[in-house]
Amino acid sequence: MQKLHRLCCTLVLLTGVGVVAQTPSPMTWDQVRHSFERNNPTLLAGQLNIDESKAQEITAYLRPNPTLSLTADQFQLPGGPTHSCCGDLLTVAGLSYLHEREHKRELRLESARKGTAIALSTQAELERSLLFGLRSAFVSTLQAKAVSQLAKDNLAYYDHVLDLSRIRFKAGDIAQIDLDRLELQRVQYESDLETADVNLRTAKITLLTLLNDRTPIDKFDVSGTFDFSELPMTQDEFRKIALDNRPDLKAAVQAVDKANTDHKLAVSNGAADPTLGVDAGRNQPLDQYVGINVSIPLRFFDRNQGEKLRTQIDITRNERLRDASEAQVFSDVDSGYATLDGTVKLLMPYKAKYLQQSVRVRDTILFSYKNGGASLLDFLNAESEYRSVQLAYVNLVGSYLTAAAQLNMAVGREVIQ
Repeated sequence: MQKLHRLCCTLVLLTGVGVVAQTPSPMTWDQVRHSFERNNPTLLAGQLNIDESKAQEITAYLRPNPTLSLTADQFQLPGGPTHSCCGDLLTVAGLSYLHEREHKRELRLESARKGTAIALSTQAELERSLLFGLRSAFVSTLQAKAVSQLAKDNLAYYDHVLDLSRIRFKAGDIAQIDLDRLELQRVQYESDLETADVNLRTAKITLLTLLNDRTPIDKFDVSGTFDFSELPMTQDEFRKIALDNRPDLKAAVQAVDKANTDHKLAVSNGAADPTLGVDAGRNQPLDQYVGINVSIPLRFFDRNQGEKLRTQIDITRNERLRDASEAQVFSDVDSGYATLDGTVKLLMPYKAKYLQQSVRVRDTILFSYKNGGASLLDFLNAESEYRSVQLAYVNLVGSYLTAAAQLNMAVGREVIQ
């Protein structure tokens, strides 16, 4: 009997360990980001653009293929002066090669490599944009969790108030109508909790979609700091970091550089390239010869004038786009900084004063109501004010974290965790 009891205890422990092992731990922001970088299909598809650009470098640096020609001539037709069809047969073998001048091949490679650099910056820009969406979804999930927890705490607190009110009703301390009003008010707390749970599930679905993850919603969770802090640096410092790190601005600068190279290539393509050839032949029965030839196109009319002009204009166009990108960087940083700074200024009095004040007012009115010193309406108003202040604070923290993600996006890297 004792052995059977030990066996049952062991099975229960192993079952508990198995349940714990099957429950995944909440994902931190770093884990979410790494999973996103490994699995997001849009990001992975963008990476293939870089591979395609590198393949174009191979094509750009290829040499022209030589041309081999074989000729057999002077076959005798029937009825000719000789009886042999091949008596005066002429056989010729020739080999020719186009020689590219003015560094055309090197300039094509340089242009292709600069195209790859732009592709890398474009991929970084895609990642920057997608990471902002990922960070926003992560913050939304944390915010939904905080709101859900607040709704649970409010409902538990209110149930405690109802238990006390039922005791007071049985003791004849309050009227039936007051108890009914208190019980009817519970519907609002139940509604808050249900809405919070729906919002939490929706936020998790959005985050799982970005991660390309098929984990069931009930088994997926995230964890992170849901709080705020003061701005770590000045607006000018944020601007400087953005100018050094924004991939779209870097791509715009690289596009100007590539446009200059493309113009050099257009000028080079205007130069004539000779075709060098060598041939050898034999004329029956004994004559043999070797010859060389050079073919040079005379570029009287087509000297690639249109492409030269187009690439020259393209340089100016890309310079204008670079200036526009730089102006957009400053606009994004200034807008994100203003939003974040304003949110911090709103949050500070909440944390320093209003949160504690709402708790103190609610508890004081509840104590007074339980002892007959305050009316039911006073208590319900105090409870409503407490809910409003606490929920406003949670939503403001969510707004702060979203604004921080927006400023990180504007800067081009995570400067605010």
